[in-house]
Amino acid sequence: MAAVTRAARSRALLLLPRASAAAPHFSTTASSGAAAAAAAPVEAAAAGASDASAAAAAGAGEQPAPPPKRWGLLKFGAFAAVCGALGAAGYSSYAYTLEEVDQKTREFRKAMTTPRPVAEDASEFEKFQAMIYSTAMKAPVAAIEFYMDVRHTIEDHIRGFAEPTSDKLLPDLDPLNQHIFTLVLDLNETLVYSDWLRERGWRTFKRPGVDAFIEHMGKFYEVVVYSDQMPMYVDPVLERLDTKGFITGRLSRPATKYQDGKHYRDLSKLNRNPAQVIYISSHALESCLQPENCVQIKPWKLETDDTQLLDLIPFLEYVAMVRPSDIRTVLASYQGRDVAAEFIERSKEHQSNSMLRADEASPCRSTRQVVIVVVGEHHQRRRGCRCVTIPLFQTTVVEEAIELRAV
Repeated sequence: MAAVTRAARSRALLLLPRASAAAPHFSTTASSGAAAAAAAPVEAAAAGASDASAAAAAGAGEQPAPPPKRWGLLKFGAFAAVCGALGAAGYSSYAYTLEEVDQKTREFRKAMTTPRPVAEDASEFEKFQAMIYSTAMKAPVAAIEFYMDVRHTIEDHIRGFAEPTSDKLLPDLDPLNQHIFTLVLDLNETLVYSDWLRERGWRTFKRPGVDAFIEHMGKFYEVVVYSDQMPMYVDPVLERLDTKGFITGRLSRPATKYQDGKHYRDLSKLNRNPAQVIYISSHALESCLQPENCVQIKPWKLETDDTQLLDLIPFLEYVAMVRPSDIRTVLASYQGRDVAAEFIERSKEHQSNSMLRADEASPCRSTRQVVIVVVGEHHQRRRGCRCVTIPLFQTTVVEEAIELRAV
């Protein structure tokens, strides 16, 4: 028992600080009290550390409060301004052309860029205020000019795809041929027809009478083919169709005007007198921007008894011989009617009521003669009309579609 007490005392003395070890030795009771007093601060520090650890563990599940947001109102104002500017730009692009925007904002830009007048005896504050005002007004002017520059660039790119490739799609006409009319022909369902079958693919067929029509019209007109198909399709077809070279002009999709999702023929870009241009198509009124120059015929879809092209020859031949001052006036008198059939009916009506007879000594060809009225504004008047005698053009109809080539 005494040995255990001595060992405990020895361990207590070892745990005391150096200063305590250096202190004078007193009785055993005093030594035990000093050891307890020295251990008290250590236990207090350990207890404080344990309490802090417990508090930290308890608050670990709670996130710290977020810092207060700054400049929130300013950011919202800037975002609203950007959205408003984009909305105004979008509406202006939809509702107004670039020229209209330029005209409507011209006075505003001029007023905003004009320096604000300041009196010579103005105070420094008034001069500073005028300078701030002028600087602030330059921002909307710069935004408008930036919008106009960007829109002008975009519209130039769009115009390159939507507008014809040139304002003069055909070369200048020779001065000696200024009197010659221009006959513009569509390709698909007018001169040829293309279809596709699984067993043979794409093939193109010639319309009955197309060879005779092109060859004969080439003697009276400047013949031009104006199609909305790509050149890779138009050129090979015309190479096979026009082997004798009567078609002097070939225009394809790059020469059309793209508008409202469709490719239109713009006859004003042909570099020809509009009063001397005739456009023939199975979809003339739907595909041309100048309906007053159009002659619409029935679309051809491989019918073997079709005679539309050949039926037009008398009318076109007569127009080429008479050379009316404005073909648009002539075509207006046929509006809503079949031109070929109406022309024959008017000829027969005048022949039955006219007192003029064909001159037997005329050096015309020995073919059937007919008196034809000059059509125009006064085509309904039977008396007082100028009349001429010409032979009807005789030809045969091709009875079946001739396969042109596989495209």
